Amino acid sequence: MSVPAGYDAGHSLRIDVKWPDSAADFDLYVLDADGREVAASASSSDPETVLLPAVSASYTVRVVPYAPLGDSFTGTASLITAPADPPPSTATPPTYANSWAPDGIADAHNAGEPSIGVDRASGAAMFQAYTSTLKVTYDSAGAATWQDKSASAANGCPQGSTTSLDPILFTDPVTHRTFESQLAGKTALTCYTDDDGETWSPTGGSGINSGVDHQTIGGGPFATSGPGALTSYPNAVYYCSQDIADASCAVSRDGGRTYGPAVPMYSLLDCGGLHGHVKVAPDGTVYVPNKGCSGHQAVAVSEDNGLTWTVRNNPSSTPGDSDPSVGIGSGGTVYMGYQNNDGTARIAVSHDKGKTWLYDQNVGAALGIKNIVFPAVTAGDDNRAAFAFLGTTTGGNYQDAADFKGVWHLYVATTYDGGQSWVTVDATPTDPVQKGSICTGGTTCGQDRNLLDFIDVTTDAQGRVLAAYADGCTGTCATAGAQNFDALASIARQASGNTLYGAYDAVVQGKHNKRKGSH
Repeated sequence: MSVPAGYDAGHSLRIDVKWPDSAADFDLYVLDADGREVAASASSSDPETVLLPAVSASYTVRVVPYAPLGDSFTGTASLITAPADPPPSTATPPTYANSWAPDGIADAHNAGEPSIGVDRASGAAMFQAYTSTLKVTYDSAGAATWQDKSASAANGCPQGSTTSLDPILFTDPVTHRTFESQLAGKTALTCYTDDDGETWSPTGGSGINSGVDHQTIGGGPFATSGPGALTSYPNAVYYCSQDIADASCAVSRDGGRTYGPAVPMYSLLDCGGLHGHVKVAPDGTVYVPNKGCSGHQAVAVSEDNGLTWTVRNNPSSTPGDSDPSVGIGSGGTVYMGYQNNDGTARIAVSHDKGKTWLYDQNVGAALGIKNIVFPAVTAGDDNRAAFAFLGTTTGGNYQDAADFKGVWHLYVATTYDGGQSWVTVDATPTDPVQKGSICTGGTTCGQDRNLLDFIDVTTDAQGRVLAAYADGCTGTCATAGAQNFDALASIARQASGNTLYGAYDAVVQGKHNKRKGSH
C-alpha cells in the first residue's frame, strides 16, 4: 500500500486488523520499502492497530495468525486527523538530581525493572532490584547513601530467594510497611518490613490460584462496599499477576500475611494477559492498567475490595508495547500514562473511575520526543501528578537492534492543573540512559533487553518525585562511547520546583547531582 503525498500535516495513517472471534489472535506488522519493520501490534488486542506518520511512503502489511482458531481477518487503512494537543504548562519546570548505587551493592548492575517506595515516616526510599532490596537515604543537601537491606533468613525472611522470575516492591505511604516479592512460578516468595529492612517477616505471598507473570503488589484503604480488615492493620494489600488466559488479583485483609483466593480481573476475551502495577485510591477503588483491551488502553477496576472487576477503556488510545501506569490523586482523580501505538507519550485523566477520560494529550511533543517506553505515574494533591518514562527524539522502530540509533533519556512530565497541561523535563540531560534499541519483546530479545520491562515512580512526604530506573549506558558510554548494556540501579529525585503537594511549594530548593564513576 502507498500513502499519497500532502497528508503529513495533522494526519496519521491508521491500520487495523480485526477478526470475528475475540478468542482468536492475529499479529500485525508493517514493513517499509526496504523490508524493515517500522511498526507492529502484537498485543492480543482485537483489533490490532498501528499508527504511522502520514508521509509519502510505501508499506507492506503482514498479518501473522498467532492463534487463528479457524478465523479470517479483515484489514483497513485510513488517514485520520491527529488530535491537537493543548499548549504545554507555563509552570516553572522542576529539576532532578540523580544518584547511582555503588559497586559494592549486590545487584547494583543488575537493576532492570526496578520498583520504588518511600517510607514517609523515616524518609527512606526503598528500591528493589532483582533479589536485592536497597535503602536510600538523603541528607539535607540531597546527597544519597545506598545500603543493602535485602530480606534473608538472617533477618527474619527464610524465604528470601536467590532467584526470581519477577521482582516487585511496594511501600504503603500510610502504614509505612514495605513488601518485597519474588515471583516463583505460580506463587510468590514475599516478606514485609516495618523498619526499612532491618528486620523482615514472611508472608503467604500470593493468592490461590496465582498467575505466572507480571506480578504486582499494592495497597490502600478498604472500600466500604466490600469486606474489610481482619486485624488491626487498617489497609488492604493486593497481589495481582497474569496466568496466560486471564489475569487475577487476590486481597489480604491481615496486612499481607495471608491472601484469599485470586479473582479473575479479565480474560483474553477482554484484554491481553499482561498488565501494569496495581494502585489503590483513597476511597478503596482498585485499578490495574492494561495496554491492550478491545483496541485501547484500559484499567481493570474493582469497587468492592477485589470481589468483582470491570474493564474500562480509554477510547482515545491505541494499544502499545509497554504497560501503562496509573497515579491517583488525593481526591480520587486517576491519571493514566501510556505509550500510544505510534510510540508517543500520552496521558489522560478520569474523574469517574475510568468511565470517561479527559485531556488526553502527547506530553513529549514540545521536546520532540518520538518514542517512549516504560510509563510510570504518581500523584499527590488531586490536581497534581507526574509521569516518568524513557524517551528519545528519534522516530522509527526503536526495537530494530541493527539500525535504530536513538539516544534515550529519563523524562518527567508534571501537571499542576489536573492534567489540562503538562511541563516536561529531561531528568538526565547530560547522561543517556541507553543508546540504540530497547527491546520490549520479552525473552525473544537480545542484549538490548538489559533494562527489562518497566521503571517506577513515587512521591515522598513533601511531594518530591522519585523515579527509579536502570541506567543502561555507563562509563564511557555516558560520554562518547558505545552502548554497554548495563543496568545500574539509579534514582532521579526532584531537586527544585513545586512538588506534588501544594503545602510544600517552594520548599524544595537547591541541586545535588553526584556523578557516577566509570563502570
